[in-house]
Amino acid sequence: MKIQFLGAARQVTGSCYCVEAAGRRVLVDCGLFQEREHQKRNWDPPCVDPSTIDAVLLTHAHLDHSGRIPRLVKQGFRGQVITTEPTVELAELVMQDSARLQQEDVAFKQKRHAEQGRSSPHPYEPLYTVADVEQTMTLMKGVRYEEAITLGDGFSVRFLEAGHILGSAMVEITARTNGSVRRLLFSGDMGQPNRPIVNDPAIVDLADYVVLESTYGIRDHDSSQDITEQLATIILDTLERGGNICIPTFAIERAQEVLLHLGELIQTKRIPGMFVFLDSPMAVNVLDIYREYSEYMDPQTRPIFESKSMRQLGEHWIRLVRTRRESQAINNIRGTCIIMAGSGMVTGGRIKHHLVHNIGRPGSTIVFVGYQAAGTLGREILDGAEKVRIFGEMHTVRAQVKQIHGLSAHAGRSDLLQWLSHFEKPPRRLIVTHGEEKSALALADEVRRTKGWDVVVPQYMDEITLE
Repeated sequence: MKIQFLGAARQVTGSCYCVEAAGRRVLVDCGLFQEREHQKRNWDPPCVDPSTIDAVLLTHAHLDHSGRIPRLVKQGFRGQVITTEPTVELAELVMQDSARLQQEDVAFKQKRHAEQGRSSPHPYEPLYTVADVEQTMTLMKGVRYEEAITLGDGFSVRFLEAGHILGSAMVEITARTNGSVRRLLFSGDMGQPNRPIVNDPAIVDLADYVVLESTYGIRDHDSSQDITEQLATIILDTLERGGNICIPTFAIERAQEVLLHLGELIQTKRIPGMFVFLDSPMAVNVLDIYREYSEYMDPQTRPIFESKSMRQLGEHWIRLVRTRRESQAINNIRGTCIIMAGSGMVTGGRIKHHLVHNIGRPGSTIVFVGYQAAGTLGREILDGAEKVRIFGEMHTVRAQVKQIHGLSAHAGRSDLLQWLSHFEKPPRRLIVTHGEEKSALALADEVRRTKGWDVVVPQYMDEITLE
């Protein structure tokens, strides 16, 4: 059994791991690299011949985990893409949106090149098209949590609740090699316990090898009460200054959770009624999928979606924006409004257009409610850049910039350590991935210090043989 780390190694995006065991070769995830310094990797030739891959095991729908699967199909992959039932539908939305954005981005860059002579470091073609996504969907197979899937003699897989977004999963691979059975567990992106919408991460007490994410390996999150207080303060302060609140929002989970908090604030009259624009066709469609797969939701959250606060928000204040013309019309509104739009790390999507109109306004506020990976535009703004490039032009940052940590769908440092405490005996090796180098190394050091486990933090393209 061996693993090669083809992404999310000492970085957050591009999640992709190649596992070979019992005569099978599978990928766990195949996501887009979104940090600017690593985006070139999306265009590199495949590290593994796609035609030799038996299956892709997809932990969840986020673009940094699913976003290169259509390109893999375009390059010759014909195996199954196995994931949970909700993830099949959510991933289709994510990949279709990605394909459309790429095609629009290519058209924009071609026009800019023709008019201004500006060149692009990447080819003037999309990584994949909507047609490639449609072909990908013919390979998708949805399964339920804890259902055993056999991929061959001596090789089986289970998906376990990860508590990150609806349908997110840990992937457990059991393989028989040389007369021995080994259990390899990938945490995927693990969520915080006791969060709304999704169930808590599954408790696992036995595995020979564990691949653990470390996005928040060096810090914890604010409490949900702090989240509501922070959001109210930001909204009221911006209202007084006469600007807009721009929230770069991940379409899956984050948008829905922010709406829950806004519904509570409006119902309790902590903030005055104001227009809330959900300017993301994908996020709007996600709401429908959540309703379809409500059985996967936290039982305590299901009734909240039908509560008075959510009905009030939906009937009187929220505006679901689908078309580009509707999106552009938001900029004609006078008075404070809340604009939620993708992408969550400002790597593309409609939020960039709204930032063009608001980032230079001292009265406006940009509120980050999710992790901002190094090398993304969101991280540049969050780190205090005085000027940033949007659509090829420099913009001075005059808007206020705020971050609310507690809304992250990722487990915090203490959550990760608590999850590890349930193992009845130490794994043969803990492999720390999916975190910036500082975060991954810090978490690895803490586990070595407190538990005495064998822990490694692989580099991109490293290969580890599991005994």
